[in-house]
Amino acid sequence: MAVRSAAIVRKPRADAIRNRERVLEAAKAVFSAGGPEASLEAVARTAGVGIGTLYRHFPTREALFEAVYRREVQQLSELAEQLKSEADPVDALRRWLRSNVEFVATKKGMSAALALAVKSSSELTAFSFERLTKAVGALLDRAVAAGEIRSDISPEDLLRALVGMCYLHDQPGWQKSVVRLLDVFVDGLRVRAKADESIKGRPPRRGSGKSRK
Repeated sequence: MAVRSAAIVRKPRADAIRNRERVLEAAKAVFSAGGPEASLEAVARTAGVGIGTLYRHFPTREALFEAVYRREVQQLSELAEQLKSEADPVDALRRWLRSNVEFVATKKGMSAALALAVKSSSELTAFSFERLTKAVGALLDRAVAAGEIRSDISPEDLLRALVGMCYLHDQPGWQKSVVRLLDVFVDGLRVRAKADESIKGRPPRRGSGKSRK
């Protein structure tokens, strides 16, 4: 009987799965752009589905928020795995951090457009923090092992710095400013950059610049 019951459980239809993915992708694009046009109706239009279809998949604003949020975290985790095979460890770390700017933009846009509190549930926060810390930690360890990045920085430090940069900027086009700051931040963590700065900061040696007779 149990086998028969399991056999008659219907799997989601292929078109339903496609619609759900289209809604999630549209929500990411619409909410990342922000502005007064960032609404559930705009998400449905961008996805090419009716508002009823959107609500069938995501009956509440919170359900849509959580689904997009989890999807973004999963994609960032997968991106970290892909970047671990990059030839340049620092470039891999830099590219992953840049991708997080888009993730934060989506989260900020959803919180504003859906009138949700920025603070999410403790379970969702724990889920994202654990996954993102693990992802950036693997890239950071690789860069440190290569002698490219200083060893006294932690994955948590990187995430805090990133979030701080993102939430200090609210003007249109803030993502470009944050990406530029991220480049400066990563360059400052480089071992070579630190060594070069220390050399530049040293006073000239006595007698330097004078020709010997």
